[in-house]
Amino acid sequence: MTWPTDGFHLTTGLPPHHAQYPGMLDRTTDGILCALYRGKGKAVLVFEGVDTVSTISLNGVTIGKTDNMFRRHDFEVTDLLKDEDNILQVWIMSAVTYASQRSHAHTEYRVPPDCPPPVQKGECHVNFIRKAQSSFSWDWGPSFPTLGIWKGVRLEVFNTLRVLSYTTNPRFDSEHSSWNVEVELFFDIFVASKGLVHLSMPLLQSEAEFQLSLTPGQSKKCFVLQLNQVRSSVSLWWPFGHGEQTLYDLMIDVNLEDGEAFNAERMVAFRTVELVQEPIPSSPGLSFYFWINGKPIFLKGSNWIPVHAFQDHRAMFLHWRYRILLRSAQKANMNALRVWGGGVYEQDIFYSLCDMYGIMIWQDFMFACALYTTEKDFIQTVREEITQQVRRLKSHPSVVIWSGNNENEAAIATDWFNIPVAERPLYVKDYVSLYVENIRDIVLQEDSTCPFLVSSPTNGVKSEKEGWVAKDPDDPHFGDTHYYSYYKDCWDWTAFPRTRFASEYGFQSWPSLSTLSKVSVSSDWDFRSNFSAHRQHHEDGNQNSTTAAVVTLLRPKVIRWAPFTGSSMTFGRSLPGPLQKFGGKWKMLHYWATDFYVPMLSVGVEDKGDLLIYAVSDSHSEKHNVKAKVKLYRWSSFNAVCSLESNATTIKAGGSTLVFQLSISALLTQCGNCTRRSCIVAFLLSSPEGQMISPHNHIFLSSPRYAEGLQKPNITFTVKDTRIVQSFFVTLHCSFPAVYVWLDVDDIPGHFDVNGFLMLSKKSTVIFGAWRLTTAEEITANLHITSLRDVY
Repeated sequence: MTWPTDGFHLTTGLPPHHAQYPGMLDRTTDGILCALYRGKGKAVLVFEGVDTVSTISLNGVTIGKTDNMFRRHDFEVTDLLKDEDNILQVWIMSAVTYASQRSHAHTEYRVPPDCPPPVQKGECHVNFIRKAQSSFSWDWGPSFPTLGIWKGVRLEVFNTLRVLSYTTNPRFDSEHSSWNVEVELFFDIFVASKGLVHLSMPLLQSEAEFQLSLTPGQSKKCFVLQLNQVRSSVSLWWPFGHGEQTLYDLMIDVNLEDGEAFNAERMVAFRTVELVQEPIPSSPGLSFYFWINGKPIFLKGSNWIPVHAFQDHRAMFLHWRYRILLRSAQKANMNALRVWGGGVYEQDIFYSLCDMYGIMIWQDFMFACALYTTEKDFIQTVREEITQQVRRLKSHPSVVIWSGNNENEAAIATDWFNIPVAERPLYVKDYVSLYVENIRDIVLQEDSTCPFLVSSPTNGVKSEKEGWVAKDPDDPHFGDTHYYSYYKDCWDWTAFPRTRFASEYGFQSWPSLSTLSKVSVSSDWDFRSNFSAHRQHHEDGNQNSTTAAVVTLLRPKVIRWAPFTGSSMTFGRSLPGPLQKFGGKWKMLHYWATDFYVPMLSVGVEDKGDLLIYAVSDSHSEKHNVKAKVKLYRWSSFNAVCSLESNATTIKAGGSTLVFQLSISALLTQCGNCTRRSCIVAFLLSSPEGQMISPHNHIFLSSPRYAEGLQKPNITFTVKDTRIVQSFFVTLHCSFPAVYVWLDVDDIPGHFDVNGFLMLSKKSTVIFGAWRLTTAEEITANLHITSLRDVY
């Protein structure tokens, strides 16, 4: 059984006369008093998560130490509990001091990097501590090397045994075309015992009972529940957009002969995952794509970094924040997120919501942009970390792949840290030891249902053949890639690599003024201000942003937003960087993602003087017949200059099909002698009967900075209640076509159904969905509308 810890006096902070713990939190929390267990039993104090380095004592006796933020720690305290008040003390050491001490103690050879770049204003030696790497700073965030008890603490008291954890592994038996569920139970056994294990899945009318015999110590027992195929059928779990996310209840009941019992319930889903890496006809390299339930699935999503610099374990707070963020991802038609390796393994509620929403998880292990030591104690704590995390997460159908680290193969291969050639084999050996001989070995033992990659980016099986560190881990013909180029025209689609799988790329973007204004004044709202320079942690970040903007746009007067990544996303349909601001408000790219991640997308590009429009489909069926409808507008008028329509075309399943082609010169000549600077091309896909089946899209024939006739649109608006709870109509009126119309409602949380859009009509209505109680009057008072022309 588990006793709540509301009966201990818990003290966290600086132990008296301990100079090696400088600057510690000194705080006392009273009232954690538990009922003491009476009798012959065992008591274990469980810390689910301590951030990070601590010494823990109970009633003046040291019971253990912690040095890993990502691990659960169990300490036996059977002989230390008192009948009256028990004093539990947690002495927490500075993570910065500890990392520095570990680094300086490692004298045999350097383990780079020593410190982050000066622009990050961070702390050093983060690779010597098992802590969120980004907490020491990153190019997108501040340095907040937190410390404290960041997850639950409890006392577990038992006569016979306790269940440490349990996992479920649905497996498809291809030989018999049937499913079964393997259940693993991990025990800590105090007294030898026997009993029964009963497994049942009521909705599938399947159950089984097993004999259980246990001897003292820790052990794992496996039981397989064969599903009753005669009386039931199994609905599969599909990624969002490809089918239902069916979850079944599995009941686990352990009953011992002495009367003790353990009962648990877990949601189980049935799905198969395969990472396909095989030769491609008439193309170099290998494929790299996911095969879910026997069908190829295109991953559409983003990278996930920690939602807050200060990790918080309050359940209601987390549930609300994760639900908002993950529903926002789903509403943008995303079906995948990559939990990035410089942050944290997310909370249980995160993965449970992803199971419900059909969001696939690419799960990095928490190593990023650094080399790491392979000292014995470091490897030991990492092995326990990996084992615990895989057992915790592998039962979630949303987790579809494990990755050993973020960019560490690339760091060695492309010599980020200026390692002499003669010393390189030493670092490769350490790399293989950590990620292959330890992490990979554990993952393959613990989870045979999902693929494992040693790094990201990587060449996959090609990296393996090259000794796990490829010559070029970013080779677009193999594996996954990370692509960043801050100096090229990011609207030029021909500059983007044609990768097998793009797991990371994008441009930095500032949040809106409504977010910045809470921590700044008007004099700060310029890229050249001290405020901007201090908040900017990426080398030349503000310069990169303004340079990218002025290639295609005029230089903005103040900090606003920058629509840089959209063209690459529409072209590549790959994984961008973060799309939301702090607090959950959507950035412009997130709104655009709702369009470029739709199941049926129209994409327009200019190639060799021709306008090409493609239909891009996620469908597994080739039954769709589509037409491209094309209109040209002058920048100074809402009336279309001309309208064109293609013949009906049957589109390719799960791929792109050319549906319209015409030379730009012919197009301009046919359409009232438009010029590249005076007109814009708008288009969409429709059924042969004329029903719209893709969002509106457009293509500029020259940079908007050269647009002839573009006027200030003079946008006005009205707000009206839709009579649906917390949903409001916002009707816009404008005098001229408007580019990138952006709506912001200050502190009112919520999102619009469209935003950052091209307005080619005098009147347009969007819907705002609020995340709290509000009124049309409050929205009217706080709504700000901006377009591209307004920031010049």
